[in-house]
Amino acid sequence: MNIAIVGLGYVGLPLGLQFARCGQNVIGLDIDKAKVKKLNQGQSYIKHIPSTVIQSEVAAGRFAATDDFGKVKEVESVIICVPTPLSKNREPDISYILNTGQAIAPYLRRGTLVVLESTTYPGTTTEDLRPVLEKGSRLRAGVDFPLAFSPERADPGNPQCAVADIPKVIGGFTPACRDRAMALYCQAIKTVIPVSNCRTAEATKLLENIFRCVNIALVNELKVVYAAMGIDIWEVISAAKTKPFGFMPFYPGPGLGGHCIPLDPFYLTWKAREYGQNTRFIEMAGEVNGRMPQYVVQRTIEALNSQRKPLNGSKILILGLAYKANVDDTRESPAFHLLEMLKASGAQMSYHDPFIPVIGPTREHANWKGVRSVVWNRKSIASFDAVVICTAHDVVNYAELAAWAGCIVDSRNAMAKVKTKRGQVWKA
Repeated sequence: MNIAIVGLGYVGLPLGLQFARCGQNVIGLDIDKAKVKKLNQGQSYIKHIPSTVIQSEVAAGRFAATDDFGKVKEVESVIICVPTPLSKNREPDISYILNTGQAIAPYLRRGTLVVLESTTYPGTTTEDLRPVLEKGSRLRAGVDFPLAFSPERADPGNPQCAVADIPKVIGGFTPACRDRAMALYCQAIKTVIPVSNCRTAEATKLLENIFRCVNIALVNELKVVYAAMGIDIWEVISAAKTKPFGFMPFYPGPGLGGHCIPLDPFYLTWKAREYGQNTRFIEMAGEVNGRMPQYVVQRTIEALNSQRKPLNGSKILILGLAYKANVDDTRESPAFHLLEMLKASGAQMSYHDPFIPVIGPTREHANWKGVRSVVWNRKSIASFDAVVICTAHDVVNYAELAAWAGCIVDSRNAMAKVKTKRGQVWKA
């Protein structure tokens, strides 16, 4: 089977390599020529994907990357894995999906399966993508070519969540479309879950991320409330999760990051207005999570005040730039909000992240492009007035941090097991 994967990022590349490992011929399509060149040379640009894995599939002739969308003529299936960000007005931006549809439509053949994986609002596959594909190909979905939606499910950096082991939810434009998509994914994924249609599959993905967003908002709000009461939220969660039923632990932080949880709930919020429905619970969760960087900034001010230092003019280090531990992914990372807010108040800002030696191009924070991670040694770390832990990478030596830094603002409970001086660590 020949398969085209459109979008070779954190979703598309692992998926393409999994199909290749299972004996399929995979063409990776991406408009980024630098990515295409690296992949064909067997080089990885994602930390948790070893270059050896890419080299093996390229050498075997099962995987090749290109920016030539005409290659779609050579495949039986096309899987779309492109970004779905929010616009500046916090509205869904499905332009990447529609542009991809326009790019592949002229090359679609009768019988070629098209599957959308990008997270989006219910109706995108059939109401937005389908007309673009039909117009450009002069073929009819469900008659001349099968169309389906299967939401991406990925947990970058988690060794327990291999692509093959994560069940795939699949909905089709017609039952026959669904069955064709299931036959495709069964080649590489152990478990496939059929649902009645594309809209149900799209809604499933949103529910998964809204569930996390709302529960994280809950513990973030409780963190602030309990702190005012002199109660440690981390100790409360640790005790509560001993209950063997009816409780699932979620953990607070400096804000939400990643491509899914900060964005996906608002795809449903936006679509719900079309039906005259309000999503107050989701919007409130977004407001709570969105306020967390301000809370960290306030705690940083309090920590500096305890040492009779003003925020204006202080040297502050953000420790951890990635949106989650042990990855090199900075998408929607709250660390950028902290950098911006503290800098706007006059602080001299730097960062250290062992996985991100230099900040690359980002859609939202282009002004930080090219800034380099400071070196990790006693002289460097001790030169800062405060160190704000934003992301708790496992490889960071927190005992060294305690020995070198005079003031630490900890938003991740990373210093809980490290011996520190009285008043040295401020929880945020």
